[in-house]
Amino acid sequence: MSENETPVPPDGTEVRTYFVRERNAMLARSDVSGLFVDYYLHLHDEGLRHEPTADRMLKDALVALLLHSASRPWSESVAWTINFQHPLLNVFVAADNRLATIAGNVFTKNVKENQSNLFYSDLVRNTDLPRRSVVTFEGSEVFPAVEEYYTQSEQRPARYFLLDDEDYVFITAQPGCDLEWFAALDIEAVRAIDKTETLSLLETRHYKWFCGCSEEVLLPMLATAMKVDREGLFGEDDSIRVTCPRCGAGYTITREMLEKKLGDAAG
Repeated sequence: MSENETPVPPDGTEVRTYFVRERNAMLARSDVSGLFVDYYLHLHDEGLRHEPTADRMLKDALVALLLHSASRPWSESVAWTINFQHPLLNVFVAADNRLATIAGNVFTKNVKENQSNLFYSDLVRNTDLPRRSVVTFEGSEVFPAVEEYYTQSEQRPARYFLLDDEDYVFITAQPGCDLEWFAALDIEAVRAIDKTETLSLLETRHYKWFCGCSEEVLLPMLATAMKVDREGLFGEDDSIRVTCPRCGAGYTITREMLEKKLGDAAG
């Protein structure tokens, strides 16, 4: 599969990328209403509800990563963990361009207090080993945090714009970018950009909400823990409730399931 070949059928949330000719910038645009519907259906199915601030910040991170990923090669998958100190929470989002999937979660309990906000980016390209970047940032908003990550780690500017309720635009500078024009962009200029600039459509992608977690994925990890401390894992119970850290989905795992897993591994 080439880096520009779409690996999934064209459904899901659409993202279009354009090259802004004569300005040397890339623009990604999406109406993310479909992604938000999938996100809230996931919360409903799992019986989850995030408090309003955490919910908004997770949605912002999903949008930010969606547009970032659509601007990147098909061979990449990336996960961002964004640690905020005020409010004290962690936002986690992950996208896999090879599968055209995206998911995320937010953590408000047992979050480590640091002297500054921290942005972790873990990138995997093809079969290469993961690469991690860590930068500090200020503030309590997701989009400026990602823009600061671009400045420090990608070493080029990036900007997000909300044009309407769920219509977002992401613009990144490319080599030779007209940086004066880039810095002067505002919402009105971005609204009219298809009239004032020459845009060349690069690609149309479609992303689905999908984590990939399952009992089958979790059992090997829990089986390892069970071998170390069988009674400590279950106590006096016959089952435990396990939550996927990537998306918050919950699974009930029984002693019998893990004992069978251990028996199959031994056999």
